[in-house]
Amino acid sequence: MKGKNKTKKQKAHLIGICGAGMSALAVLLREFGWKITGSDSNCYEPIAGYLEKNKIFFAKTYKAKNIPRNVNLIVIGKHADLTRKNNEEVRRAFDSGIEIKSLPETLAILSKNKRNLVIAGSFGKSTCAALVAWCLSKAGKNPSYFIGAVPIDFNKSSHLGRGKDFVLEGDEYPSANWDNTSKFLHLNPFGVLLISAEHDHINIFPTEKSYKKPYKKLVAKIPKNGLLVYSHEAKNIGEIAKYAKCKSVGYSLNNKRSNWHAQNIKYGITTSFDLTHGGRKVVNIKTKLLGNHNIENIVGSGAFLLENKTITPQDFARAVATFHGIKRRIELLTKNSVIPIYEGFGSSYEKARVVFDTLKLHFPKKRIVAVFEPHTFSWRNRGALKWYKNIFNDVAEVILLPPPSHGKNTHNQLTFNEIYNEVKKYTGVYKAHTEKEALATLKRIIKKGDILALVSSGSLLGLSKSVPRLLHKSNL
Repeated sequence: MKGKNKTKKQKAHLIGICGAGMSALAVLLREFGWKITGSDSNCYEPIAGYLEKNKIFFAKTYKAKNIPRNVNLIVIGKHADLTRKNNEEVRRAFDSGIEIKSLPETLAILSKNKRNLVIAGSFGKSTCAALVAWCLSKAGKNPSYFIGAVPIDFNKSSHLGRGKDFVLEGDEYPSANWDNTSKFLHLNPFGVLLISAEHDHINIFPTEKSYKKPYKKLVAKIPKNGLLVYSHEAKNIGEIAKYAKCKSVGYSLNNKRSNWHAQNIKYGITTSFDLTHGGRKVVNIKTKLLGNHNIENIVGSGAFLLENKTITPQDFARAVATFHGIKRRIELLTKNSVIPIYEGFGSSYEKARVVFDTLKLHFPKKRIVAVFEPHTFSWRNRGALKWYKNIFNDVAEVILLPPPSHGKNTHNQLTFNEIYNEVKKYTGVYKAHTEKEALATLKRIIKKGDILALVSSGSLLGLSKSVPRLLHKSNL
């Protein structure tokens, strides 16, 4: 596989193109000069709109005939259905003799001539990757970037820039259904921003020890002249950081023992704080992002960019003030309804917990109503049943959506009824099998003065569009 072909445009076919990372790769390959085709059987927002906006069209079902005869490269995603046994298009790909790569293998090739800045962690990596790339862009550094989510400020979640830096969101999840190597281990980092390492993906990493192992390998890959910036207080990070052979710098929300931290935090619709280094104020920061986790994300991103003077503190502050975050990461869906509606990405316990904690912090007097979809294998795994005991502690009422059907007979999965019965022990909960049923329940229980959280990593049955319409129509 090569990058740009100046004499003849090369063609790549992406199977599973509607994954957040795969859609970003599709745009990036096209910027490298490739012609893109693809396929997927389940595409929902914001990826569906993102691909349409970028004029990347694809087959809506998996069929062997989808693969063009003259394609040079096939990239296959990691979705559970993308196996030779279950998918005729994947079968055809492996039988074709055409070069096959996983997403991270392709990304490693595209980024090999750049200075790789890898953002990793069990949560927070999409926001930090977007913020680091945004700051470099606003400072005139023209970076390349790859973000595994849809940023609000950039037109694209990936881009080939002229600058020397390539900002890469690094994922610990396996690379492909035929390659259990963590995705970020295919990359070649010069610097790593390590945000978190809470035990996640328990269907893949059954023990905390197995989860930490790829992170240790990642930081060990950083060259001696590189940089590791890590969260000083995050679980497991201190142990992992010891494997780095390069300069290591810690950061935290407000721990004065950290190299970098925040002071004088003033919460609001616009939150402000002083970014400090070694006990001294570096610059005052203003941000529209909500929550302590985002203040900590900003501190970590600042340490990553300022420790080696990649940009100036003033450039950093100006960029942060204009940064709006990532779609579905506590994203305000409407400004017209009386009831604020926020959509949060809840693929794990920690990610969902952050959504509810943040809304409680900024809206302490409001009653929180949640619509929750247990979409990932982690939420559906029997070993995660304990998560439901306190995840909704700050939530008054929950509308529970059904888990998806893919992989339901694998990974020791819970049924919809089992999840419902567990949640019912701790909070008021309603089952909704369809979008229509969820809307009817919501209309019945929502009250003026409430705040609504839509939490999932899946489609939410289309509720991210229909709920704002319902509340606006109902004058709520």
